[in-house]
Amino acid sequence: MSQQRHELLPTETHDELARESFVQALKSHIATRVSPGVREIYDHRVRNRWVSEHGAEPADRHEVREALSADTYYRLWSSIRRSSQHLLWSSVGDAVTRQAEDLAARARAADAGLGTLRLDPDLEIPWYNAEVDIHAMPGGYRGEYMAGDVSVGAVYDRGVYVYAMGQMGALNDDYGHSICQNLLAAAHPGFAPRRILDMGCTVGNSTLPYVDAYPDAEVHGIDLGAPVLRYAHARAESLGRAVHFSQQNAECTDFPDGHFNLIVSHIVLHEMSPAALRRTLAECRRLLAAGGLMVHADFAGYEGVDPVTQAMIDWDTYNNHEPFWGPMRDMDLVADAVSAGFDDGGVTIETVPTGRVLQTGKQQAGQLTLLVGQA
Repeated sequence: MSQQRHELLPTETHDELARESFVQALKSHIATRVSPGVREIYDHRVRNRWVSEHGAEPADRHEVREALSADTYYRLWSSIRRSSQHLLWSSVGDAVTRQAEDLAARARAADAGLGTLRLDPDLEIPWYNAEVDIHAMPGGYRGEYMAGDVSVGAVYDRGVYVYAMGQMGALNDDYGHSICQNLLAAAHPGFAPRRILDMGCTVGNSTLPYVDAYPDAEVHGIDLGAPVLRYAHARAESLGRAVHFSQQNAECTDFPDGHFNLIVSHIVLHEMSPAALRRTLAECRRLLAAGGLMVHADFAGYEGVDPVTQAMIDWDTYNNHEPFWGPMRDMDLVADAVSAGFDDGGVTIETVPTGRVLQTGKQQAGQLTLLVGQA
């Protein structure tokens, strides 16, 4: 499956496409051939060495990580994972940098008057976003290098497709479709929201499925970064979707109480500090109308996961500019949502299959973990 073309997607030369194909092949090789060796070396030498030195097995993922970090195989695995991430962004970034001015011009020309874009140059970017280039993407979501810049939006849009090897769908919209089809339509068939808010929408890739699923709804998307919002607005306009984008902090928005019937996010919670995440849940409660739904898609917690697997998952916390990756998995999000004002018993963790299974016909279903709360 090829990424669906739209006015904001950068074009690439033969050599740029070849570099991206190499990155995909490298990431696949790491996942299928190199990563399994980490557990093998743990079972056969790392654990025994730790027991010999400490008189007991590692107590948790932190001690497992400490034990693994002394092993040369683990260091190799870690190094090539980090290198592959840098190669991803540099491969995609070269094409975007070459076309940066043209992309900015295309973004200005793409406005068809369907939705709106509202930026706030005075918005204070919270430290957990301002000081971290999430998943090692240069500039994060806020990097801005010229007037009207949309570069980081283009890097994100193309980079996600390359990273996921197309499994997020031709428009990188799998998560939005999965929630619409496999949760909302399946479990809430009569639900008809009048206003929908996507928190941390980035380039709007997961936002647009809600426009299609609920054509009578007013759909909003917010994010901290001006460049990704410019890109998101122009992208939506070029694809014929009406979305109202605004630059806001999900912890404290300027929308009135009870303004939305549906609030969603897609792989955003783990990019916030725990304190900011809790404030965001409280803001969701304030913004939801009676009977409204909150649905946050993110990664499953560590409960029931063995310490070695936890340590391997937790690699991103320390090595991929994802400092809250592990801390979020340790949180009791249901309890935090109740503390934020949702009714006890009205908040659940749900698991739904991902839409890409339907698109590719794979036998084994992917899974999406959701925090669901009803006002």
